[in-house]
Formats: sequence, structure tokens, C-alpha cells
Amino acid sequence: MIIRLFFRSAFWIGVYFAVAMAPLLAMLIGPIPPGRGFWREFSVGIGFAGLSMMGLQFFLTGRFKNITAPYGIDVVYHFHRAISLIAFSFILLHAVIIPVSSPETLILLHPVSAPWWMAAGAAGLLAFAVVITTSLYRIQLGLHYERWRVIHGYVSVAAVALAMAHVIGVGYYAQGPAGRGLWIALTIAWVLALVNVRVIKPWKMFRRPYIIEKVEREHGNSWSLTLLPEGHKGMQFNPGQFAWLTIGKSPFSIREHPFSFSSSAMEPDRIRMTIKELGDFTARIGETVPGTRAYLDGPYGSFTIDRHAAVGYVFIAGGVGVTPVMSILRTMADRHDARPVLLIFGSKTWEDVTFREELEEIKAGLNLRVVHVLEQPPAGWRGEQGWVTAELLARYLPENRMEQDYFICGPEPMQKAVRGALDRLGLPMEHVQSESFNFV
Repeated sequence: MIIRLFFRSAFWIGVYFAVAMAPLLAMLIGPIPPGRGFWREFSVGIGFAGLSMMGLQFFLTGRFKNITAPYGIDVVYHFHRAISLIAFSFILLHAVIIPVSSPETLILLHPVSAPWWMAAGAAGLLAFAVVITTSLYRIQLGLHYERWRVIHGYVSVAAVALAMAHVIGVGYYAQGPAGRGLWIALTIAWVLALVNVRVIKPWKMFRRPYIIEKVEREHGNSWSLTLLPEGHKGMQFNPGQFAWLTIGKSPFSIREHPFSFSSSAMEPDRIRMTIKELGDFTARIGETVPGTRAYLDGPYGSFTIDRHAAVGYVFIAGGVGVTPVMSILRTMADRHDARPVLLIFGSKTWEDVTFREELEEIKAGLNLRVVHVLEQPPAGWRGEQGWVTAELLARYLPENRMEQDYFICGPEPMQKAVRGALDRLGLPMEHVQSESFNFV
């Protein structure tokens, strides 16, 4: 399975770079405009590459399972964020190099006499800047997640469309058979990706609705929602995976949010998600009325033991990061899996320990040891306190620690600290899996 995933991941990486660099190849095999210097041609090349990379973002964020499966969708989204900055840098350099290397082109920027294709290029650059700025500084700008998604989605489409209009209007390298065919093919592919995300996928979700059966309060300001499939058999998923949830709205709306399953994968017809009151949407999650219709897009994620066959597992969770771990533990109990499991669970206080009672109950059906680590322990607490450190881990990790697989889920600072601690203990990082929902 590991070899198959390696070849699939290598294949998609190759496809990405081939498509991103295809405009440069079209420049080489098409007719070359006369009288143009190196810097002008260089700026056109990186501009084409930047635009191609921006168009590919529709595929990276389109939740195509064949693309995300080898890496995990959280990795794909983080790559999307990083590569978007590189693509924008290319486009920005294109806009800067041409007037610097050829000052006579500055007349094309005159607000009154500028040709339409130049105005389209300038507007596209501004739209890309809006997308990047609102993504990097969403919280500082006070943008709610859903409002940001509207801006991000529509302005991104407008930016790519304006940039394409600029390329077509300029005409260089887009008029010959190679250039014209390439840009037509890329445009069709981008449109199809958008149609899949905004039309086909929501339509499939619309045909497979769920009904929220129960809304239950959990420790740690969290709520568990139990969803029953309406008119279908539910969703098959691997323990530890997640899905995008839409509550009380059409799946064609943008009000969807990613949450981990907390239920056993052996019960696809009774799905449970546990959600902490954190953001704009989740602050009101406890007000959800049983009987409300909901929709799921999933499953996604590689944070699952079903991809990692080990002699035992070590889970290190912080706060509501225990949710996918709970799904794994419940599934292992239903499967009568006897492999040893260690859970090191960091919480702020004893009252914040989500699934506190159930973790004790589930021990009866598992070879499970739970170690609670509290930041603010109550009086008389005899357990671990403070942070999950290398010293704490060394006290509890099994003797055959090199044969275990490790799963980390929690806030980003906690994940970073734990990965560093495991590294200091000499554990190979290929045995360490982590997951983050900080996609923005």
C-alpha cells in the first residue's frame, strides 16, 4: 500500500508541474514575436507560469479524492496556500519587469487611453492581491469565515478570468495552434473543476441528506451531533477521517465547515461529530434543533490507522483534537482490535476533558492506557500537569516505541511542540502522523 501511495503521489506531482510549465513549452514551440528582449520574454514566461498555477488551485481546492488521497487533504490545502503565494509572486514580477525593462510600455497603463486588455490585466492583478491579502490577514481584517469564503471564491474566479482576457487580448503566444490550443484546454479544465465543485458535488450531496437526531453537550464546551441518513445507507469512512458539514442550508450554499467523525467507522448509518464552540459558526452549534436537515461532503483525510499497520499506536491529543482519536478507539473496540494503545491527552482543566467518562468505559474493550495532562489541575491532582514534553513522553512510551505509529491532533503550537519532542527522542518522523484544520 505504501508503494502504491508513493507512485500515486509522484504521479500527481508530475502532472502538476507538467501543467504548470505547459505555457512555457507552448512559448518554445510556437511562433516567436520579433524584436523582444530577454527580460520581456522572461516576464511573459513567469506570468504564464503564475497564471497556470493559479488556475490549478481550482483542482487543489476541489476536493478531488484521487488527488488528495496520497497526501491527505490538509497537506493539499497547505500546499495550495504556499504555492498561491509563489504564483502571485510570479504574476507580480511579470507586471513589474515589463515596464522596468521597456519604459515605452508605461503608456499602456494610462487610465484613459489604456486598451481593454491592459485594463483587464491590471484589474486581474488587483483581484489576485485581494485574494492573497484577505487570506493571509482574514482574522486581522475581521472577516468572518463565511464572508471570507464568498470573497475568496468569487474574486478568485474573477481574477483568473481577467488574467485570461489579458492573455488573449495581448495575443502573443496565444494565437498559434499550440498557444491557442493550450489556453483553450486549460480554460475548459478550470471551468470543469468549478462546475464539479459548485454544481455536481452539491447536487450529489442534495440527493443524500441527513437528519440530525441528537445534540448532546460534552465536556470542554463541545457538542456531539448524531446524524442519521435520510433515504440512503450513510457514509463509509475510515476511523479518524472527517467531512464538510452543512446544517439547515442547501448544499449549494457556502455554509460548510470541516469536522472529524467521532463515531465508529463500523456504524456508517449513525454518524457522530463532536464540535467545540470556537468560531462564528461553532459558537451556536449547541442551538441546533434535532430534526434539522444536514449534508456531508466526505470522507476526507489520511489521519487513520487503516493506512498504517503497526504493532501498536500512540495518540497525543490536545483539547477537541481527541475527536478523531475517539473515532479510532471506538472503531478498534468494535473490531475487537487487541493491539496496545496509549493516549496522552492534554487539556486545560479536568472539566475540559472531552469524552472523560467514555474513555474510562471504553478501556473494558481495548488494550488502552490513558494519560491525562492538565495545564490547570485541581487541588489534590496526582496525575501529569503542564505540557506534553519529551521528558513526559519518555516516561510513558512503550519499550518498543520504534515499532509504534504516532498520531498527533490538536492546536498548531501543541502539534509543533510534540513533533519536536518526538524528534528529540529519536523517533523517525515517517512514523508520525498529524492533522490540522487550519486550511485558511
